[in-house]
Amino acid sequence: MTRALILGGTSDASLLAVEIARARIDAVYSYGGRTRAPADQPLPTRIGGFGGVRGLTDYIRAEAITHVIDATHPFAAEMSRNAIEACAETGTPLIALERAPWAQASGDNWIEVPDVNAAVVALPERPANVFLAIGRQHIAPFATRPQHAYTLRFVDPPEAPLPFPADVIVSRGPFTLDTELEMLPARGIAWIVARNSGGDGARAKIDAARMLSLPVIMISRPELPERRRVESVAEIMQWLGHRACLGA
Repeated sequence: MTRALILGGTSDASLLAVEIARARIDAVYSYGGRTRAPADQPLPTRIGGFGGVRGLTDYIRAEAITHVIDATHPFAAEMSRNAIEACAETGTPLIALERAPWAQASGDNWIEVPDVNAAVVALPERPANVFLAIGRQHIAPFATRPQHAYTLRFVDPPEAPLPFPADVIVSRGPFTLDTELEMLPARGIAWIVARNSGGDGARAKIDAARMLSLPVIMISRPELPERRRVESVAEIMQWLGHRACLGA
């Protein structure tokens, strides 16, 4: 009997949860706990970390999990690595639902860097208005470049003081091209720092940067051990032995 664990937190994971609920598959949806008001899911939901590889291993065994689906953010590397190790230790089948990264298009002005620290170095020396579209967990290194005026956008208001003064936008995506074309000039944004998350939900700022001729410092995805990976909910449902009913 199938009992699936969805490691979620993305729009793709939410779409998968809907399909799994429709198929009446026994499953649990897990949030990492970084968002204070996560979206409701049509499945039993747990919130919070597992406690590393050992905690996830214990959970898989205690809950009789038969399949694990890693549908976390492409930059949630620690969780993905823990899932790989825990599934290997328990012999549990693992698959990743991972959107394809964005590809540079004609008119894009990208500076591709391997990590956040390299993104800090890539910023200009002269003061500029910078939009950091990288999530609040990764902004601290930019405190070493205090000459810049930073704009941040979070789902929740920050609970603790930020490591530097910033213009904070509290809003939940997805964001449209029109809203990004309005927001970026309104705040005088001259540079964008983004992670190559892929997908449509966060792409509008990249398309807007192209139209506004803004440079984008694009952080590459972290490298992960080899694992089975697909890009669609339908492929996950097939892997689980069910047919997706998308749009039903």
